[in-house]
Amino acid sequence: MTVRRVLVGLLVAAIGLSTVVWAWMFYALLLVVGFAALYELNGLCEIKGQPLEYPVAVFGVFGYIVLAMFNRLHTWEGALLAGITIASFAIGMYGEQKGYFARTAYTLLAVLYIGKLLTYFVFIRQVPQTGVWWTFYVVVLIALTDIFGMIIGTLIGRHQLTKISPKKTVEGSVGAVIVVAGAAAAGCAIPQMHLLWWQGVVLGVLTSIAAQAGDLTESALKRDAGVKDAGSMIQGHGGVLDRFDSYLFGGMAFFAALHLLGILVVPQ
Repeated sequence: MTVRRVLVGLLVAAIGLSTVVWAWMFYALLLVVGFAALYELNGLCEIKGQPLEYPVAVFGVFGYIVLAMFNRLHTWEGALLAGITIASFAIGMYGEQKGYFARTAYTLLAVLYIGKLLTYFVFIRQVPQTGVWWTFYVVVLIALTDIFGMIIGTLIGRHQLTKISPKKTVEGSVGAVIVVAGAAAAGCAIPQMHLLWWQGVVLGVLTSIAAQAGDLTESALKRDAGVKDAGSMIQGHGGVLDRFDSYLFGGMAFFAALHLLGILVVPQ
């Protein structure tokens, strides 16, 4: 099972990496991942008895990614969120009144959790000159976190990391961070990255920690719903949300770290 999970993980990462060179293909992949993850999240909400206002959530995820693609999210994000909130309340009035508040709250959370967090990959890809390289970089770092966390945890893991995900170990978590930090530093040797080795270490550590936090967050959602996997679309990995949960937090952390280190500066 571990070998199959590693192979499937590498295949999924390879497919994602192959689209990075062509920006619009990469953005299209983000939309596919977003819609699939949202479908599975809605399934978890249905198990809890409060499904999303699904059409509103689909529009919200679509709106976030498309506005980011055309560099208009900073202008229209407030209006998008207001529209999602109002539409959720309005449409909810025509459904079951029990759980009205929860459905609206779940819908807004789903849009932010999936739509908002996926936009950070758009922002990274759009950085002039280095965007393509950094997108490759962050995808590889997150993939390595998933792979080595599982491998090291399987080989030498002895101490449970959290009850939320019983198979994850402290040894696997720490080992993944160390491997990713080393890989991130080594990646800075590529001239097109325009990064110093110590910047790579910081980017690797923060991205790896965030990726693991994203994995644990989705595990908590599944445990709350009482299921093992969010779906079954990817063999050996469960659903799309199961496979890309670490990317949602990892991409955000990587982009934030670029600003934290002064590598990216917000225009005044």
